[in-house]
Amino acid sequence: MAMMDNPLTVGPEPDSELVGRAQGIYASASQTEVGLLMVLNMAFTQGKYNGSSLSVLGRNSVYKRVREMPVVGGSGVFRFARGYALAETHFVNVTTAVMEYNVYVFHY
Repeated sequence: MAMMDNPLTVGPEPDSELVGRAQGIYASASQTEVGLLMVLNMAFTQGKYNGSSLSVLGRNSVYKRVREMPVVGGSGVFRFARGYALAETHFVNVTTAVMEYNVYVFHY
């Protein structure tokens, strides 16, 4: 099990615009493959979504090229959010990983 509190940026480049924090927990949840139970809050601290958040909860099969996880809620402008997130790995080594999340939501 691990905790995360990582920069949330517009793009994958290290100097990309910071818009918030990706905070959450992930844990190994499979006996047959690398599959994680992932709890992820995208907490926006800049721009038009400042003060709002999106919550993702689901299985992350990390060796698949594209992983789909449900968006189960949100706050602020994303209140009552429902949808899905598509995750792709851009870069990974022993100490660093760069992930891309394309998020599609309905909200009120």
